[in-house]
Amino acid sequence: MSQRWETLEIDGPWKASIPVRIHKGNIQGGKPPIVLYLKGDAFQTPADDNGERPVIRALEDAGAVVVEADYGSVSGNVFPKAMECAFLALYGLSKKLNDFGKGKSPLLIAGDEAGGNVAAGAALKARDQMPGRLSGQVLLSPMIDPMMTSASIRGADEIGMRERWSDGWSHYLGSACSMQHPYAAPCLCSRLSGVAPALVMTSDDDPLRDEALGYADKLSGAGVSVTKRILPAGSGWTGLYHGVGGAWLAGLCTEFSAFVRQVT
Repeated sequence: MSQRWETLEIDGPWKASIPVRIHKGNIQGGKPPIVLYLKGDAFQTPADDNGERPVIRALEDAGAVVVEADYGSVSGNVFPKAMECAFLALYGLSKKLNDFGKGKSPLLIAGDEAGGNVAAGAALKARDQMPGRLSGQVLLSPMIDPMMTSASIRGADEIGMRERWSDGWSHYLGSACSMQHPYAAPCLCSRLSGVAPALVMTSDDDPLRDEALGYADKLSGAGVSVTKRILPAGSGWTGLYHGVGGAWLAGLCTEFSAFVRQVT
């Protein structure tokens, strides 16, 4: 059953109200990780989407408190509003850790596909505006290259996603000018040092594999601690784009748990 939507009120230098759902499935220990989760759907998610997200289930099973932010309905899924909404939710959570976990709980941001792009952009802004307060970023096949020129993207037609991703980028960016902003397309950012450690996951049969791994390599080259995980073909990973679980859920749960231990 879907959790009810609540309102996260953000005060301080930035003020906003953002719809969130709180998932506390399997909390263990005194300071569970708090994860701001941003869903994907190619920047085209309908505001009334109430389907269960397998990523949330995996993070819950790993003992996290998952705060799912509805950044899309607030922002219209366009840049910079979408990234700003995600950043404000992250900032708000950093001020309210005791409300969701414990004061010493690590704070992470996670996103899949388009949500991975927004998460990466928000992590960059967190480095610039709230340094040291984000423990890690979890990027699950981030839709991070608006040029869509990688070798692996040729497989997008096979899973019916090429047109959807192309349309999504056009909607999100609006114009070529937006693409030049480092928070809009983090893979084009020239200053990645100092951003939070990253877990980047993909699979061998994932059309977004090459751009995800390319961004992971750029982060690593900038001195950022990066964990790359490539699941084998046939693990069902591409079900991520259609809200379908599979064998990959156990792998995500394991990798996330190990990543949290690494960054705390």
